[in-house]
Amino acid sequence: MESSVDFEKLVRNKYRMLTRAVESRGGDKDDVALVRKAYKIAADAHKDVRRKSGEPYITHPLDVALIVTREIGLGPQSIAAALLHDVVEDSDYTKEQLEHLFGANIAYMVEGLTKIQGIFDHQSSSMQVENFRKLLLSISDDVRVILIKMADRLHNMRTLDGMPYHKQLKIASETLYIFAPLAHRMGLYHIKSEFEDLGLKYTEPEIYQELEQKLQDAEEDDGIYLERFSQSIESLLESEGITFSVKRRNKGIFSIRRKMLNQSVTFEEVYDKYAIRIIIDAHPKREKSDIWRAYSVITGVFRPNPRRLRDWVTSPKANGYESLHITVMGPEGHWIEVQIRSKRMDEEAEKGYAAHWRYKEDNSGNSALDEWVGKIREAIENQSESAVEFVDQFKLQLFSEEIFAFTPQGKMLTLPKHSTALDFAFEIHSDIGMSTLGAKVNGKLVPLSYEIQSGDQVHVLTSDNQRPKADWMNWVVTPKAKSNIRSFLREETRLSQERGKRMLARMMRKAKSELNQSTTQKMLNFFSLKNPRELYESFGSGRFSAGQFRAFVDEESGGFYQNLRRRFKPKVTAQKSVKESASRIVFGPDQIILEHTLASCCHPIQGDAIFGFIEQEGIQVHRTDCRHSVNLQGRFAEKVIIARWASGESRGFNAMLRFSGMDSTGLILQVTSVISSDMNVDIRALHIDGGDGVFTGTISVHVQDRSQLADLAQKLKAIKGVDRVEREVSKVG
Repeated sequence: MESSVDFEKLVRNKYRMLTRAVESRGGDKDDVALVRKAYKIAADAHKDVRRKSGEPYITHPLDVALIVTREIGLGPQSIAAALLHDVVEDSDYTKEQLEHLFGANIAYMVEGLTKIQGIFDHQSSSMQVENFRKLLLSISDDVRVILIKMADRLHNMRTLDGMPYHKQLKIASETLYIFAPLAHRMGLYHIKSEFEDLGLKYTEPEIYQELEQKLQDAEEDDGIYLERFSQSIESLLESEGITFSVKRRNKGIFSIRRKMLNQSVTFEEVYDKYAIRIIIDAHPKREKSDIWRAYSVITGVFRPNPRRLRDWVTSPKANGYESLHITVMGPEGHWIEVQIRSKRMDEEAEKGYAAHWRYKEDNSGNSALDEWVGKIREAIENQSESAVEFVDQFKLQLFSEEIFAFTPQGKMLTLPKHSTALDFAFEIHSDIGMSTLGAKVNGKLVPLSYEIQSGDQVHVLTSDNQRPKADWMNWVVTPKAKSNIRSFLREETRLSQERGKRMLARMMRKAKSELNQSTTQKMLNFFSLKNPRELYESFGSGRFSAGQFRAFVDEESGGFYQNLRRRFKPKVTAQKSVKESASRIVFGPDQIILEHTLASCCHPIQGDAIFGFIEQEGIQVHRTDCRHSVNLQGRFAEKVIIARWASGESRGFNAMLRFSGMDSTGLILQVTSVISSDMNVDIRALHIDGGDGVFTGTISVHVQDRSQLADLAQKLKAIKGVDRVEREVSKVG
């Protein structure tokens, strides 16, 4: 009973914390009343339901709502949706009832959250790609839905200890794969860092615990030093009359490990484990000048590392992040990162895009947010056929560093690092990208594959006659450029297929025939193509011409073997080599000699039963017992032709025999005697390995024909101790 009372007290305290948070952020009576109403509905829906920890379930929506308001900074509508996010799924309340009680906006958010929850209940890890796409869809409808979902996932990660290991692993992996990059892209850096650290804690617990302990030990050792450095900075800024506050930021455990792996350094060699953050209280009109004044004061005393300067004050990141990062040499030769930003910038850095929604809740958003959401919609609408490729491309854009470049008119565009001049063209507008002829960067002509550097001014040259080419796919990295080029190429392929089909139908009519299933299959066999689409495209794109079609017609009218004679008859200059190497094989009922090769999969030799198989590049000869024989003769009977060894003088061939048995004295002498003396066969190479009373060996011999090889194998088997002799055939994968 006592624990029940404790839980009631816990719930009351969380609810009070929530209402105080609403009031402290400027909420009026109506806002508090809205939150109270949502809380009562949620408490009713989840009454008598407990979490695995034993707490009443209502503590979860309360904690999610607290994260939504205190850590993300959303307003009362979002808080109400957070309280109600499991109500439709876990109780008899319907979306229509919630819409009647709370209005369309809140009901819509709850419905979106219910849908998202459903996709994460799926057990298969292969669903992650589709989950990612559905999350992006929810963002493009209402960003608040994904922000509340992030709060829900963050609370789940914070309370993951009570779950079975396999569920911990699934949820943590999903968090690292999906939620961490989204939090990063939306500017929620502290949440992104916590997602990563908690993800590492459950996916690689030993590594996490080791680094956590090392970080704690290092903090104890470095704490006094950092305190002295902070006091020095404070004294410098106070002497200049700058109003500010100072925070200390520890680098996340996940980030430390990533740097250790990427740079192949030890924990001790990661020098930016801590950062000093200076938050300047300045009027918006003076904040940039005050930031640079603080920079000047600090670097006047502590030497900066110019390679570590990150100026996101002059050029903010695409997600709106603004801050000046410098790395300076502190006392005793230690590098320390110093971040300088205004109070406004700090709040927006902590809350990301969510800071623009705080208490507005009117979907007005901001230009950076609207632009990003627009890109999401565009990416989803132009999604490639491969969902995995879609996610990989989008994650690239989420996680990659950014560069900025300028149009000739001075407009700044932000692109992922490694973007090319062609990516820049598509970023301006899809139509410009599709007709890009070339580009000038800083006044000089560059190839379309040129990698844009931050600060470049890019002039895109276009032509009405230019069209995307297949090579362009190798020159772009942004999803927008890739999807546009892919769509164009796909449409071009479709048009080529339609054009080719019309051409073939017209040419067939002239040849007094028609394009039907039978003639199409014959052409596929003749040209060694896989399907009708490939055939139509080959003609429609110009790769095949009327000449190739006439060759097909000639075969149909002139006879199968006549066509083979025309295609594969040995050239005069090749007559000698063909006769010497393999012209002992003749083809067809007329026993004609044709150029051919012996298949490497079965290595036919004279005397083997064989057949010919017609390929685009020529005829291959296989043994009838080849491992590919059933497949070739069963599926492609129309390409199989009769082949046999021609009678006449034989100059012999090399063959390899493998044999094994019980080791005995004089064995090698007996083997060589049988081969050389009894059979009068030349030995080209002999190798025997023995041990523990057994042996294996190989012998290369030159024989006249298959019959002599078979006799030799029988003679070797008759030797005492030899129990197995077989012809060795090269194996191919």
